[in-house]
Amino acid sequence: MRSHTGEKPLSCTVCGKRFTEKGTLKRHTRTHSCEKPFSCSVCGKAFSQQHHLKTHTRTHSSEKPFSCSVCGQRFTQKGHVNSHARTHTGEKQFSCSVCGKAFSQQALLKTHTRTHAGEKTFSCSVCGQRFTRKDHLISHARTHTGDKPFSSSVCGKRLTEKGNLKTHTRTHTGEKPFSCSVCGKAFSHETVLQIHTRTHTGEKPFSCSVCGQRFTRKDHLISHSRTHTGDKPFSCSVCGKRFTEKGHLKTHTRTHTGEKPFSCSVCGQRFTRTGNLNSHARTHTGENTFSCSVCGKRFTEKGHLKTHTRTHTGEKPFSCSVCGKRFTHKQNLKRHTRTHTGEKPFSCSVCGQRFTRKGSLISHARTHTG
Repeated sequence: MRSHTGEKPLSCTVCGKRFTEKGTLKRHTRTHSCEKPFSCSVCGKAFSQQHHLKTHTRTHSSEKPFSCSVCGQRFTQKGHVNSHARTHTGEKQFSCSVCGKAFSQQALLKTHTRTHAGEKTFSCSVCGQRFTRKDHLISHARTHTGDKPFSSSVCGKRLTEKGNLKTHTRTHTGEKPFSCSVCGKAFSHETVLQIHTRTHTGEKPFSCSVCGQRFTRKDHLISHSRTHTGDKPFSCSVCGKRFTEKGHLKTHTRTHTGEKPFSCSVCGQRFTRTGNLNSHARTHTGENTFSCSVCGKRFTEKGHLKTHTRTHTGEKPFSCSVCGKRFTHKQNLKRHTRTHTGEKPFSCSVCGQRFTRKGSLISHARTHTG
């Protein structure tokens, strides 16, 4: 009868929330008392409501009684199959009252709302870092414990997150389910597609707070920021050399191991970096992709074009910290610095004489060969 009249005669003594039934009030009271009378007989995890225990039990039995009528995927909860069904219909019935962004699940909207409020409900007990989502906290906690609970059934590689495992699996299957609506290029990860889309729109949402330079990717901004701070958090375990980016350290490590994972499909020559392989490939095709807008001269590499452009602008971005002399190229500055330090890294294998430049060593070597 009360469902028709809207009458709610029972109220919570703690928060005042009202209910139509005594059982519903009793269950609600446990949110205040933290009472969890229902425990799992397998792992001992406790729950405040019996149906939560029932749903949890399926994680042990692998039972998935609810299936999608479109693709057949199975789920442990009815609510999950309803949310999944929206991936087929594209329905997003929950929208943000601040920015209007729409979501397929109410929980996703709730999490999104925290980005406007600045609310970070979940904090790490080790370092105190705070997060808007509980799953982000759980993932972060593994950086302290080193736990990698998800492993690839193909290569055995272990990962900290289930989503990362799913993405990794595509490196074995070659699956690329996300395609660009503009050029059709396909990607294995939705985030990579999102970044790629910016090459068409020109969007650069991340800006440097120091110099204002803008970037399409957040990690590019983070790397750039280190040019201002001088921070080099990645160090080589062999020689101690430090780097601003993890990728640069990985490439450098190959100078010690001799690893050259990238090979030319034409002549078989191998390279430590994919960029070097791409540049080399153009020696076979004769392709000069990059052209100077001033004089029309063409180059096989973008970096070479950038350096060449300075011959027109007169720009010398690299300056000596000792005498202030400026250079158009970083390598020229490096050689000049040796005039101050006295460093002579190139030595003759015949007489032992040392030189500041490799070219000088080669010229000297001819005095021995005639």
